[in-house]
Amino acid sequence: MRNAHGEPSGWMLRTAQVGLLLAVLVAWHIASRNDTVAFFMGEPIKVAGRVWSWFMPWGFGESMLFPEGLKGNADIYRHLGVTLLETVLAFGIGTVLGLAFGLWLALAPLASAILDPYIKAANAMPRVILAPIFALWFGLGIWSKVALAVTLVFFIVFFNVYQGVREVSPTVLANARMLGATQRQLLRTVYLPSATSWVFSSLHTSVGLAFVGAVVGEYLGSARGVGYLILQAEGTFDVNTVFAGIAVLTAFALLLDGLVGRIERRLMKWQSRAGETERL
Repeated sequence: MRNAHGEPSGWMLRTAQVGLLLAVLVAWHIASRNDTVAFFMGEPIKVAGRVWSWFMPWGFGESMLFPEGLKGNADIYRHLGVTLLETVLAFGIGTVLGLAFGLWLALAPLASAILDPYIKAANAMPRVILAPIFALWFGLGIWSKVALAVTLVFFIVFFNVYQGVREVSPTVLANARMLGATQRQLLRTVYLPSATSWVFSSLHTSVGLAFVGAVVGEYLGSARGVGYLILQAEGTFDVNTVFAGIAVLTAFALLLDGLVGRIERRLMKWQSRAGETERL
């Protein structure tokens, strides 16, 4: 069935998506019966077993799907907790810094003109190369990973805020000044709402980059985190554990993205109601 716009209905879309996932898993399972393919691509049954052992404290004996049985140890929670903490801290710090600097430079043309080439150079620089420097400055704890992820989030938010403030309607500004609005009132009622709407539009990209920065930082040097687990498995050519780590990271990245989506819908709904009130 299709809706009024000719698009598939919700349940049909979900069925097709689940069917595609199952088809990929079945094709992967069949291909992994070849030892060469299994060495490079892993085996989905063993990947699922690794994920089970990470999250479940109990196992079970031999079965048709798992001839060797499954062992449970639930040892991923501290690693996953570290990665999620790094992601949330980087997302919050990077968003606040990007919002503050974007507002400042958008409202200070002289400072913006002076710093413009340096900002462009910093944005063009591959941030991964900063990981060893941050490790030297902050050690191998969470803050070196947070710092790397902040550099990814900051520029996304910064450029969105900067562009949003620069695109404020001159007519709105002229009318507000004509009514006697001070610079602080303009910031609170005109510039900041315009900037935050652009921030909302970049939330999904920002949270994804925060996650990427945290994991890449762990991968390049750490003693904890999901990136560390993947690095350890790669060193022993344990491709099943590598794919298990990728699956766990993907699942929690989707959960974070969904949470950000809910927050964004609430905020944008509030903003639309506020806009209707202003028009009235």
